[in-house]
Amino acid sequence: MLHAIADQRVFGYLGRALSFELSAVQQYSTQARLVATWGLAEAAERLREEAREEMGHVDRIISRMLALGVAPNASQLRPVSLGRCLQELLQRNHAFELELVRLYDDATRHCARQGDHDNRVFFEALLEEEKAHGRELSAWLLQLEGPGASQQGRDRATF
Repeated sequence: MLHAIADQRVFGYLGRALSFELSAVQQYSTQARLVATWGLAEAAERLREEAREEMGHVDRIISRMLALGVAPNASQLRPVSLGRCLQELLQRNHAFELELVRLYDDATRHCARQGDHDNRVFFEALLEEEKAHGRELSAWLLQLEGPGASQQGRDRATF
């Protein structure tokens, strides 16, 4: 078990991270179900995989909080953000990932300024993973928007 040497701002970053990551799990899981109803099985599986990856982040954050002697508490889940087509969903997910990147970047810089090596390394690992998610979403969007792209990413409004 780690010593509870982290400052209150680190605890705040961890709480916000937990809320964000649980929101991401909820969003990706819901979107996977939605695109499955559109008949987009491959997209649904990709979104389910994103939800599993974000759930892994949730597990790591909870573990970190417990190791620091803090009770995990996700204070605010964001509402799920849907769209009329796969492209809109991915654009919203990309914006959400950018928010996570900013949070982890802020947390990493704060820990570096405080000389908190262990928490800096923890947040830095999450930062790199979220940057990778953002790059993957960008590439997926480019596939949908590129020449020869099918209409399936654009013609699926159901609500």
